[in-house]
Amino acid sequence: MYNDAFAVPIATLGHSLNKVNSVARRIIFYLPSRVSPRALCIATMAGWEAYPVDRVDPPADGGVHSHFIDQFTKLKLWNFEDLGIKALVYLDADTLVRRNFDELFALPFNFAAVPDVYIDDPGFTIGFNAGVMFVRPNGGAFRDLVSHINTANYSHWEAEQAYLNVFYGADTVRLPYVYNGNIAIKRRNPRLWEGLQDELRLIHFSLVKPFWRNVYDEIGLDYVHDTVKLRATDWDSAFREEILEWGQSWTEVERKYGHEIMKCGWKHGIETIRPKTD
Repeated sequence: MYNDAFAVPIATLGHSLNKVNSVARRIIFYLPSRVSPRALCIATMAGWEAYPVDRVDPPADGGVHSHFIDQFTKLKLWNFEDLGIKALVYLDADTLVRRNFDELFALPFNFAAVPDVYIDDPGFTIGFNAGVMFVRPNGGAFRDLVSHINTANYSHWEAEQAYLNVFYGADTVRLPYVYNGNIAIKRRNPRLWEGLQDELRLIHFSLVKPFWRNVYDEIGLDYVHDTVKLRATDWDSAFREEILEWGQSWTEVERKYGHEIMKCGWKHGIETIRPKTD
């Protein structure tokens, strides 16, 4: 959690995990200098533990897309060995769980992820998407990862995803698309998307965020539903069904946790939060 704008999607993600009866421990790692007590209170409402971490800096020579400037902090996952965690499944905040996926915790591998999908070329790739990952934490691996950020040969523009594809590319176990339902699949191959529905574990809103007007805009309580309706018209309404599904999940969060959320406090209106570039 890199700033307050992630509170609403994380709370909604947590609720979706509750609905599928996942028994996994749930941890939000967050940057304490960037996240307010109010936002952290909202984010943890549905059962997350809050765990503060230091930021992992991007490459010193720059070149990282501004939206991804904090994403190297994701490497802290490999340091979760310090929390006694032997296996974890990482989820981006822009995911929504449809079905239980606890079976992943029994994987006998060190790292697994789902191949990435692009709406344009290259389309379906062997490179993986870092929005959903199975990881076996290891302090030695963490130190190795951090030590090569500035020297490894990868596209800095694509941040930690490009870096991890270089670091783990040859050893990554590729998981089926049902474990990372990237909505780009629907645009690229609608028939494949339809075929995944009966087994789809989660939806990944990679192309459009139901909860933001613009990237890193914190949306207040009075704007969330209007934002969902607005985002549902993006891409010629290609993802309307999925975006409204996210909106329904948020409605359930409001109904179940509304009183507690209001006790946390709420930022009304819209505030644009620009990611730091250093």
